[in-house]
Amino acid sequence: MESPQQQPSGKRKPGPGRVLDFHPGKVPPHSEDTEKYVLGAMLIDKRGVDATMDLLQPVMFYNPAHQVIHEAMMNLLEEGKTVDLPSLQNKLAQMGKLQEAGGMGYLIELTQNVTSAAHIEYHAREIHEKYLRRELIALGQKMETFGYDETVNIYEAIDEIEQDIYNLSHKGLNESAEPISNIVSRVLTQLDEKAKDEKLPGIPSGYPSLDEITAGWQPGDLIIIAARPSMGKTAFALNLAYNMAILHDVPVAYFSLEMTKEQLIKRLLSRHTLIPSEKFRTGRFSEDEQKKLYRDAKVFNQKNKIYINDQSMLSIFELRAQARRLKQQYGIQAIIIDYLQLMHASDRMKPGNREQEISAISRNLKSLAKELDIPIIALSQLSRKVEDRAAGQTAHKRPMLSDLRESGAIEQDADIVAFIYRPEVYKIDTWDDEEQTPTEGEMELFIAKHRNGRTAQLYFRFEKRYGLIVERDSHADNGGDVFPSRMNTMPPDDDTPPPAGPGPDEDDFPF
Repeated sequence: MESPQQQPSGKRKPGPGRVLDFHPGKVPPHSEDTEKYVLGAMLIDKRGVDATMDLLQPVMFYNPAHQVIHEAMMNLLEEGKTVDLPSLQNKLAQMGKLQEAGGMGYLIELTQNVTSAAHIEYHAREIHEKYLRRELIALGQKMETFGYDETVNIYEAIDEIEQDIYNLSHKGLNESAEPISNIVSRVLTQLDEKAKDEKLPGIPSGYPSLDEITAGWQPGDLIIIAARPSMGKTAFALNLAYNMAILHDVPVAYFSLEMTKEQLIKRLLSRHTLIPSEKFRTGRFSEDEQKKLYRDAKVFNQKNKIYINDQSMLSIFELRAQARRLKQQYGIQAIIIDYLQLMHASDRMKPGNREQEISAISRNLKSLAKELDIPIIALSQLSRKVEDRAAGQTAHKRPMLSDLRESGAIEQDADIVAFIYRPEVYKIDTWDDEEQTPTEGEMELFIAKHRNGRTAQLYFRFEKRYGLIVERDSHADNGGDVFPSRMNTMPPDDDTPPPAGPGPDEDDFPF
């Protein structure tokens, strides 16, 4: 169980073991005859072994003797030996469990009432189902125990129960192998359907050049967007949330561990209305701006499907629990976390072992993405090695995968790792292209790792006064203003400057 925060003294954590006592007078679900039949069929017919080896585990048998017998059978298979009466007797004797299994007489008895393994798979599934029923009863008793024990940390107990329920629901039978012809046929059908459907396979980011690389954010993917401070991580994340929720009607959960809900809404409204951000800080709007704000805010509010959580010191177990509820209640299709290093994994970890903690958070985020079948976009800090990499007025300081702060596990767990880089933060005036293009107002998104596609360097225009990020030379999607890039070769008369007006202070946006 993971919990990031220090809990009040005296509150113990829920234990890992499950409750095994069943209600007095009630016999747990099981079928002695079915268990005997399956074990007997495995002993007399090799086909019985082949049909059940991926379906059953020793713990699924109710009778302890049957658990021991099945365990010995699995040991024989692992050693590449035949499963029959003599070999099973020898294996049980080696394990010192022959008498525990009922002796040789009981092994012979198992084979006497079985003539073939014709229906063994059906009966194996019956054993599996009754095992799940017993586990469900044990889980209910565990919940009851946690509820009555006031020394248990109730929030961690709830998270543990939620995880147990999820694990139980996914203790399905293993799927068997199938002919490649079936798989090819299914894949071709899927590709044909995608070709007919003009929509992206994944969730649109709102940036065509990025979607061309990723085919949209894919369900089950963990996407890491990393940068040094002041590069615009939060601004980019808010633009992604805005594009998905407002422009493409996709419900998004936004977990902000650094900024309040009100601060985020002000930034989103600035981006939506194209009213400079400093006006939202001072409240000094012109008459036209005030009318525009209230008019556009109504539209923003009606179309908005962003669900914000601004709990600081959020733990991974709290995030998991809240994400599951948001998925159930609002049908969220993406999660954004700002940012990963502000989360905590468990206060049971040794103090100072931050690298292991970040690794645990990273693994849990990937697991959560797969569990909910949605993309999770997590912002991440980079180490100071970036600043030490180069020196001089024109030497660029592009991040590398090795710069991911505190854990190489982030790189390993992520499906996509992208870096935000703005040279003007380092007082570097020109890009390292042949044209020596000015870097002012420019942002680079470097996709350094892409598990299922190619890497790339993409370029955007960052209008900091609005918190607006658009692709080079694209029209603002909600205002019609053009923010051309001087990075591209354009005729002088097309190089229209950004809208005039005072820019925000450097700390107007706490990136």
